[in-house]
Amino acid sequence: MKIDAYMQVNQLYNANKPKRSTKPGKASNRDSLEISSFGNAYQVAKQAVSQGSDVRADRVKEIQAQMAAGTYNVSIEDVADKLADQLLS
Repeated sequence: MKIDAYMQVNQLYNANKPKRSTKPGKASNRDSLEISSFGNAYQVAKQAVSQGSDVRADRVKEIQAQMAAGTYNVSIEDVADKLADQLLS
């Protein structure tokens, strides 16, 4: 088998090879990272929320006091609505 266009094919393969830089020891560009003011504010807010408590202690104490006094009343309709929401979602 004879290939007539060997030089043309060879040039195509050489054209796709990455070229080496002239100064292999030195990097001319460095990577950098810039965080927008919105991104920075988001990180601060996320950290503040993660440090906060999920339980509202003042509300818990208030309900405990009402239960101890016997004045804490919950509507049966409210209980049914909450149960239905949890079961259907």
